[in-house]
Amino acid sequence: MPARKMRVELFDSDGNRYTIAFEGQVTRDKAVRLLDLVELLGGAPSGTGNPRPNTGIVNNGSSKYDRVRMIAQRSFPLVWFSSREVQSVYEQEYKEPLSLSTAATYLSRLAGKGVLTKVGASNRLKYKIVSGFPEAALKQQIS
Repeated sequence: MPARKMRVELFDSDGNRYTIAFEGQVTRDKAVRLLDLVELLGGAPSGTGNPRPNTGIVNNGSSKYDRVRMIAQRSFPLVWFSSREVQSVYEQEYKEPLSLSTAATYLSRLAGKGVLTKVGASNRLKYKIVSGFPEAALKQQIS
């Protein structure tokens, strides 16, 4: 597996720029810890919440579309993911079935609205969140 690089740039209220670089084996846990550090430095508003998945979520009356969007933003803030992965997380968290075609349709709609970006052939689509932290510009590069 090739080494990965992750660089986070953020600006404080005085216009100072901070750059944090990470090189090596980037895992989801390491990326979340790095973003927690960004939040501590003031790069992300504290109202954005913790991007870690929450277990035991109850159905609060939101639509399936909204729940799929929340799962994508919360469970996959930095990585590419498939509709099958969203389906799996949805069924684990909400304890109700979600068809693969429904997950794919909702993800495609989110991509059409600019929330997600998608790449790949129609039977192997991968999605990624376009922007997760408004004040921090996140750049991930594969070397």
